[in-house]
Amino acid sequence: MDNKNIATLLYETADLMEINGDDSFRIRSYRRAGEAIESLGDQVEKLICEPKKLLEVPGIGKGMLANLKEICEQGDLTVRRELLTKYRPSMLELLKISGLGPKTIALLWSAFQVADVDGVEKLAREGKIRTLPRMGEKQEQKILKSIADYKRIAGRFLLDEADRTAQKLTDHLKGLAGVEKITPAGSLRRGRETVGDLDVLITGEICENEVERQTAIEHILKFPGILDILAKGDNKVSFRLRSGMQVDVRLLPSDSFGAAMQYFTGSKAHNVTLRQRALKMGLTLNEYGLAKLEGGERVAGKTEAEIYRKLGLEFIPPELRENCGEIEAAEKGKLPELITTRDLQGDVHMHTVETDGRNTIEEMAEAARARGYQYMAITDHSKNLAMANGLDDERALAHIMHIRETNKKIPGIRIFAGIEVDILADGSLDLSDSVLAEMDIVIASVHSYFNQEPQQMTDRLLKAVSNPNVSIMGHPTGRLLLRRDAYQYDIEAILREAATNKVAMELNAYPDRLDLNDVHLRMAKERGVKIVINTDSHHTSHMEKIRYGVLQARRAWLTKSDVLNTLPETEFARAMKHA
Repeated sequence: MDNKNIATLLYETADLMEINGDDSFRIRSYRRAGEAIESLGDQVEKLICEPKKLLEVPGIGKGMLANLKEICEQGDLTVRRELLTKYRPSMLELLKISGLGPKTIALLWSAFQVADVDGVEKLAREGKIRTLPRMGEKQEQKILKSIADYKRIAGRFLLDEADRTAQKLTDHLKGLAGVEKITPAGSLRRGRETVGDLDVLITGEICENEVERQTAIEHILKFPGILDILAKGDNKVSFRLRSGMQVDVRLLPSDSFGAAMQYFTGSKAHNVTLRQRALKMGLTLNEYGLAKLEGGERVAGKTEAEIYRKLGLEFIPPELRENCGEIEAAEKGKLPELITTRDLQGDVHMHTVETDGRNTIEEMAEAARARGYQYMAITDHSKNLAMANGLDDERALAHIMHIRETNKKIPGIRIFAGIEVDILADGSLDLSDSVLAEMDIVIASVHSYFNQEPQQMTDRLLKAVSNPNVSIMGHPTGRLLLRRDAYQYDIEAILREAATNKVAMELNAYPDRLDLNDVHLRMAKERGVKIVINTDSHHTSHMEKIRYGVLQARRAWLTKSDVLNTLPETEFARAMKHA
């Protein structure tokens, strides 16, 4: 069980305890421990044998250490199981709905003994929730909207969660004799911002006969965390994990691997268009191969490249297979040379212990240098984000000095002094212009008042983007995938202003943001607005998440020239000052 799953168990326990009316200090201890573990670089499962190291982590005392041992040994906590027995497991689903916090859920339980989504929705539709203390018609309507939003995204998972699951399954199968390739397909391989079912393809000698395939399937079904087996056939097995994710594993002969990869990777629209193209050429295409319509002679199937080649097309990268013009471009030989992680020379959105980060400037710089970057930037929060211990003018100036002193001490990488400054409700920035002018990089971001009217939000962002000190607009739509919708504004107007003022748009690579999305990134490219791909790292371990941002950039057809942090250090520095 990884740190994220352990933290989730602790958060859920705290929420259930709050519903139960338990001691507030004890509840906070679980939440603090969850926060600490979520941002911990090392895995708890590895540290559990070294209790002294865990006890050094803020928020982990002897009592919580005992809880962590129980989680690692049993996969759960006794107190959590007891509370779920009392309130029903469906209570956890209610906690995922925006606006239904532990106190509201406790109120609903006390009044109606309801602990499931459908039950709460029924109460709201019948007008019963508004009769409760501190509730009303407005809150009732918000709950109905939140339930509708939740049902719309239910069954979707963040890209990094699907990626981790695929890697764990790969590790589970690596020791199995006769396995040659284990490859994720589907929306994970295309880099979709969220993933539904996880498709995994396996090839090798073990897939070539029925007995060995069944041996492989039995081994697959020993994968930890399986809740239900949904299907089990000759060459396919499907199961649902405790997380709710469905996993479909297919075992294939090597000669069909390319065809299956193409079939199970492309979107439905891409695959339909490709099959229609094949038919016009007298061919038929399915997951087993490309063959002639007359006589059934097989012409391709072992690799994806040969299938596209036989259809008169350039190889189409997985991220582009959405039927958004890629087939026409491939026919003309005009597919772009997409950006790769190797093209990036730096990551310029990072936080340290000065605000809400977990590492020092030195530690972040060393980690960035180890990744081969030429440069990086420290961009801690400004004072409006009080819960993050944001910087005021005086502290910001002192922080600049500290960053520049550290830059002199660490060879092999340039450390830019920056800030992530809040865009206030009226569009003004959270620090004085004189202080912002001292920064090498200024990322302007919205962290509050997300529900402004679209025109008000547009005016707010236009004012921020027109500030001459602003280099980059951070996570420009404010969305949190599967949790919070983007705030609404006229993005065309913002992109026009950004192009005029040479302000870049951030592609925030953190998997719960991926902001801007692929559609908006293409809009930015078409309007001449440059992109900066950042991780928004709050810990050294977060830097590896840059690859999820690159996936989104590739989905948007971006090349190296569209992204500013592919530039060498000096050129990038000039771009940040609009030179």
